[in-house]
Amino acid sequence: MGDRKLLKDASPVLKHYPIEPYFAEDYGKIKKIYTKSGIFALKKIHPYEGTEFIKQIQYLYQKGYNRIVPVYPTNDGRYAVLHDRSLFYLMPWLPNEIKEEQSERHKQLFRELARMHTLSAKELEVDPAMKKEHYEQTVKEWEKEEEFLQGFIESCEDKVYMSPFELTFCLYYSQIRQAMFFARQKLESWYEKTKDQKKSRTVILHGKLSNEHFIYDERGYGYFINFEDARQGSPIQDLLPFLARSLKTMPKKADDCVDWVYTYFKYFPFRPDEMELFLGYLAFPSGLIRVAKTYHQRRKGVDERKFVQKLQRQYWLSSNTAYVVTKIDETERQRQQAKEQQEGAQS
Repeated sequence: MGDRKLLKDASPVLKHYPIEPYFAEDYGKIKKIYTKSGIFALKKIHPYEGTEFIKQIQYLYQKGYNRIVPVYPTNDGRYAVLHDRSLFYLMPWLPNEIKEEQSERHKQLFRELARMHTLSAKELEVDPAMKKEHYEQTVKEWEKEEEFLQGFIESCEDKVYMSPFELTFCLYYSQIRQAMFFARQKLESWYEKTKDQKKSRTVILHGKLSNEHFIYDERGYGYFINFEDARQGSPIQDLLPFLARSLKTMPKKADDCVDWVYTYFKYFPFRPDEMELFLGYLAFPSGLIRVAKTYHQRRKGVDERKFVQKLQRQYWLSSNTAYVVTKIDETERQRQQAKEQQEGAQS
């Protein structure tokens, strides 16, 4: 698509800003707009996403956190323009040149996320009854998953000839149960530690944390973008999806992921109860169970090869995750023992 057509399409939106555009490039949901006063990014979002996230950005700026690409107001003070059943907002364009190796970029991302969580952390009142309800509901859901797995493994083992998927599932079953047992232990430990607490720590979540949503300026400083899902919540909710995506690879010793997490903990340490919940949710093998359920509910003509590949990829994810969870769990246990020994020596 030519720049003139792009510019013409964007002009009903751009006219609301004090800029003079002369060139545009298409990057999907983002248009790169060249103007006499600099280069800008025009982002298109669905109207239902609204502009509530702007309040979160402004709150973080007021708290002194400025590693977010700012959203510019229109001439009349709005932060988005509704046009052709879409919302648009304007930001500066950052070059995002890669000057560091991937692992260092991840560490900077986690360092900035920890800073953002630290500056936005709040203690909120929590009804113990609601916490109990959440705990019981999670236990109930996990017990249902266990019942399904038990029934499925028995149906596999009852067969004279298993399908390739069923045979592979049986090979993985022991590790699946171990992961579920560990997750259940951590959930129970979290509940015992917090059932009588009336406050819980929340932060402003990015909501869509990924490498693509952390970009760099010409000096090499990193900034967050794509805040449309920003909201108040547990810091765990930002970490879990990022780690799950990062660990969805071939089997590996994911020491890099452990390093990223401890870069985060250096600036925003989890409390003991938060750590239990984080490790429990991280360990639970939901992907493996989901694939097994889909296979079980299949109709005729199932593609065995496709399902075995799906199961194998989820098994790799679970194995990689188990490595990270074990490393963190061991590190935290050693730290706790060292702390207790030090306290014992001082008393």
